[in-house]
Amino acid sequence: MNKPNYINRELSWLNFNLRVLEEAQCATNPPLERLKFLAITGSNLDEFFMVRVGSLTVVSRSSPNTTDIVEMTAGEQLVQIRKAVLEFYRTQYECFQELEQTLAGKGIVRIRPEDLNDKQTSQLEAYFKQEILSAIAPMAISRSVDFPMLAGTRLCICVRLKNDPQRQLPKMGDESTGEAEDRFVIIPLGKKLRRFVTVSSTARYSYMFLEDVIGMFLPAIFGGQAVLDWSPFRITRNADMTLDEDAVADLLSGMQRMLEERAKLGCVRLEFSEATSEPMRSFLQETIGAPDETIYTAEGPLDYSAFFDLAMLPGFKTLKDTPWPPQPSPDFPPGQDPFEIIAEKDRMLYHPYQSFDPVVRFIRFAAEDANVIAIKQTLYRTSRDSEIAKALIKAAENGKHVTVVVELKARFDEARNIQWARQMELAGVDVIYGVKGLKTHAKLCIVVRREPAGIRRYVHVATGNYNESTAKLYCDVSYFTCDEKIGMDTVHLFNAITGLSVPQPFDRIAAAPINLRESIVDLIRVETNNAKSGNAAEITAKLNSLSDKGVIDALYEASQHGVKIRLNVRGICCLRPGVPGLSENITVISVIDRLLEHARIMNFRHDGDHRLFISSADWMGRNLNSRVELMVPVEAKDCKSRLIQILESSFEDNVKARELLSNGSYERVKRATGQPQSRSQQQLYDEACEMFAAHANPRTTVFKPHRGESA
Repeated sequence: MNKPNYINRELSWLNFNLRVLEEAQCATNPPLERLKFLAITGSNLDEFFMVRVGSLTVVSRSSPNTTDIVEMTAGEQLVQIRKAVLEFYRTQYECFQELEQTLAGKGIVRIRPEDLNDKQTSQLEAYFKQEILSAIAPMAISRSVDFPMLAGTRLCICVRLKNDPQRQLPKMGDESTGEAEDRFVIIPLGKKLRRFVTVSSTARYSYMFLEDVIGMFLPAIFGGQAVLDWSPFRITRNADMTLDEDAVADLLSGMQRMLEERAKLGCVRLEFSEATSEPMRSFLQETIGAPDETIYTAEGPLDYSAFFDLAMLPGFKTLKDTPWPPQPSPDFPPGQDPFEIIAEKDRMLYHPYQSFDPVVRFIRFAAEDANVIAIKQTLYRTSRDSEIAKALIKAAENGKHVTVVVELKARFDEARNIQWARQMELAGVDVIYGVKGLKTHAKLCIVVRREPAGIRRYVHVATGNYNESTAKLYCDVSYFTCDEKIGMDTVHLFNAITGLSVPQPFDRIAAAPINLRESIVDLIRVETNNAKSGNAAEITAKLNSLSDKGVIDALYEASQHGVKIRLNVRGICCLRPGVPGLSENITVISVIDRLLEHARIMNFRHDGDHRLFISSADWMGRNLNSRVELMVPVEAKDCKSRLIQILESSFEDNVKARELLSNGSYERVKRATGQPQSRSQQQLYDEACEMFAAHANPRTTVFKPHRGESA
């Protein structure tokens, strides 16, 4: 019997992906933006299978009786996941069909082989021979040999050929083609091949799926052999593989070996087209070794994530959102010394409404400034051409003492982080590969500077990664301070990470896995005690995920004593709001819009004193127990006011906000009659534009007259 007090984590996540799909279905979004949301759902689902389904599959075999927060075993969860995903596939395909028709009406047309005229066929044949034929490598497969180690989520084509005893086919080792059996060939499609092949037509843009083009010209590949049928398919492999850090002497080489082994992990999902023949289905399932519960058939195309490319089609401006270019911050004028700016008072940025450039300039300036003696930095996910990593390399070359914690265990970014770690080491940077048994997820940069008054520590902390690319898409807070106590606290934390030592007691910050959990629960209990005393008590928080039972139970207790709790949780939420006697004072919303909500912001009323925090951590067990995380108080009055404004904007949203109901479902926030529309992301962007405009073009001019010396 499932506990009614909680919501299963995996089903909550699938509900989040359904909310993303609703944005693809939303007719008020521009068509190519809708297509982008559809692509996001495909990418999200791929990662969900690789990580969460992969993990549950392992647990179901190794610990079949282990249960989750709602007392479901891994096997029971996998059954529920499959049921939800099959329904999601149907909704996803219906959305695709409607979108394809809408785009066709706007001049973006998919052409099927049967629609081609002779001229188009000739053009495609030339393209096939010039571009495709040399880039593919068909692999003959028989049941007597192992299936090739195909990369996970890679689109492939399976071809069934009629065996012709009259043809003298070469034997490959001990392999026998067998006279009675059909032959099967696998064609993996390389990532460099365009999934959408342009076709000349009278439409503004026409295209065909790559697999359809290849299917047309299969006889050219197989020398006229009879092609019985063909079908696209994809394997999704378990990617939930962790490194036994006690068993490796060198973490870097160990991670490289782990990445190689990950590509060989078992199949957790085998997708093929609904039109795939029964002989081909049986062959693929048997040779891959895919159990029945891993088989998913699709009515439409495989790999919706590929539609990112089509959504980014140049031109078609009217089919896309009006651009929101990040605004310069009035706090960081170009050319001005960032240390002077931060020394004057604490500063805050909210990306991507405000440009990420001041963060990059802060580190670049530190790399060149003669008074900077050391830089301490954490890197979790970096961009491919990271200006921040380059600045750290430059700082080391300029003689600064640079220490960087590069988290090699950042899932799916391991290879990129390994590459940057090597480059930094070659430049003289002291590189630490995280903490044994933990992931370093804190976002922290400390610049140590020698000034006339002595050593001063300039600190940048953030809710998001040091990644210039995602900083254009993710909503995150950057906070700059040279507060002495925060500076010393973060130095103690950083030195504990790099020195594998017990940190000094913190004065201002909280860090996982040291005291972050206790700090959060204590802050909740302060509000609970205030409510018990008859005082106003309130908690407002913005998170990506909420699944930690201890924190949820503390929130339930607070609600039961009258604390007003408002939560903006973008993704997973295992808390069940609005249950009488348990959580009737808790409201949970989720905002899904054109930018990814990523910031973690907390406001505790604290008897009217309002304690504001930003954090790298969500309220999940993994963040509080298994990662190095950071939570920092924000005390500058203007920064606190702005954080409160950001929090409040999401609860005023009646366009893109959805409310979590007590039964675990979500519904769009309803706008009251006569109430104006309020879209939080649009509001925050408009405010960023107004802030910069007011600075660049002040509305009033102050006249300051010259006065005589006698004055």
